[in-house]
Amino acid sequence: MAEDNRINSFAWFLAGLGIGALTGILYAPKSGRETREDLANSARDSTEYLRTRSKQVAEQVGTLVDKGKEQVGEYADRGREVVDRGRAQWEEFVERGKNLVGDQTSRVSAAVDAGRQAYQSSSSPSDTTTSTGS
Repeated sequence: MAEDNRINSFAWFLAGLGIGALTGILYAPKSGRETREDLANSARDSTEYLRTRSKQVAEQVGTLVDKGKEQVGEYADRGREVVDRGRAQWEEFVERGKNLVGDQTSRVSAAVDAGRQAYQSSSSPSDTTTSTGS
């Protein structure tokens, strides 16, 4: 918005410069040669002003571009940090899940083994008692 005001102000400055030059020519008590020299000098001064101002604007734009690049870099770094943290948490959750499954697998295997042993110990004495009782 400030840039629009500057451009608008600059346009009004140029319009005023033109109107002032025209008014000066119409009401000037100078000769034609003097007036032409004054106009040429004024044109050179205006050209120099425009060159200087355009260099300043280019520097300002360069500064804004550099700031924009810096901010984009910062946002990219923040994004990478968030992704890395999320990835680390995900890996931690996966590891916890693997440990939980491993623990449950061990418990189920232990229960199955205990059940087999209980079955074998209960079936072995009853086999001997039934075979001796017959």
